[in-house]
Amino acid sequence: MRNSLDKMWRERALLVVLLLLVHKVHGGCPPSSCGKITNIIKPFPLKGDPEKCGDERYELGCENDVTVLYLNSSQYHVQSINYNNYTVRVVDPSLQPHNCSSLPLRSLSRSNFSDTYSSYTDPYQAGLKAFRNRESLVFEHIVFVNCNHSVRESRKYVDTSEYVKWDSKGHAYVIGGELKAEDFEVGCEVKLVAPTSLRPLDNHSYTAMHSALAYGFEISWINVACHNRCPLQGRDCYFDYSCQKLQCGFGE
Repeated sequence: MRNSLDKMWRERALLVVLLLLVHKVHGGCPPSSCGKITNIIKPFPLKGDPEKCGDERYELGCENDVTVLYLNSSQYHVQSINYNNYTVRVVDPSLQPHNCSSLPLRSLSRSNFSDTYSSYTDPYQAGLKAFRNRESLVFEHIVFVNCNHSVRESRKYVDTSEYVKWDSKGHAYVIGGELKAEDFEVGCEVKLVAPTSLRPLDNHSYTAMHSALAYGFEISWINVACHNRCPLQGRDCYFDYSCQKLQCGFGE
C-alpha cells in the first residue's frame, strides 16, 4: 500500500514539474491544438486563447475539428505549421484530393501578397527574395483558361475537358508554372489562378496538377519573426537554410 502511495505522489510531482516547464517555456500559454494540427504556439493564437498568447493577425480558427487560417477575407485549411523555417501550408477547402473536377473557390496569386520586408502590415509572404543561400518559397501558379479555339501547338496547354469545362462552346486548359505574355494564346481567357508549393511540379498532366493544388501552398510569417528577433535590422533579416537559423543583417 505504501509503495502504491509513493508511486502516486511521484507521478503527481512529475506532472506538476512538466506543467511548470510548459508554463515557463510558453510564457504561461500552453500549446493549443485542433484536429491534426497540434502544438499550436506563438505567433498563432487559436480563437478563444488569451490575448497574450499570440498575435491577433495570425489568429487561427477551429471549425469541425479542422484548423482554419484566415487570408484575404477567406478561409483556408491548415495542413502543417513549420516553426523551424516560419512557414505554414494551407489548402483551399473546396479542393478534394480524389476529385479532379473540384476547384478552388477563389483565385489567389503572388500578387495578393506584398512580398516586402520593409512593411510589417502584411502578416504573410508568398515569395522571399533569394540572398546568399536563402531559398525562396516554392509558390507555383496553376492557371485555368478557356479558349474559343483548340490549342494544339503548345505543350503548356493541358486539356482539362474530361474534368473541367468553363463554356460549352470553348476549350478548357490548364497551364502549370509561370504564364508569360508570349505564351498566352489569342482568344483565351484566364478563368482561375491558384498556387501550389509541391516540388517538382509535373505541368504536363492535369491529374498531377490537381494533386499539387490539393497539396496546398506555403506562406511565410518571417516578417513578424524578423521584427521580434532583429528589431533594428528588420529589412536585412533573412532565414539561412544552411544552418536553419534566422540571421540579422547582411554582415552575419
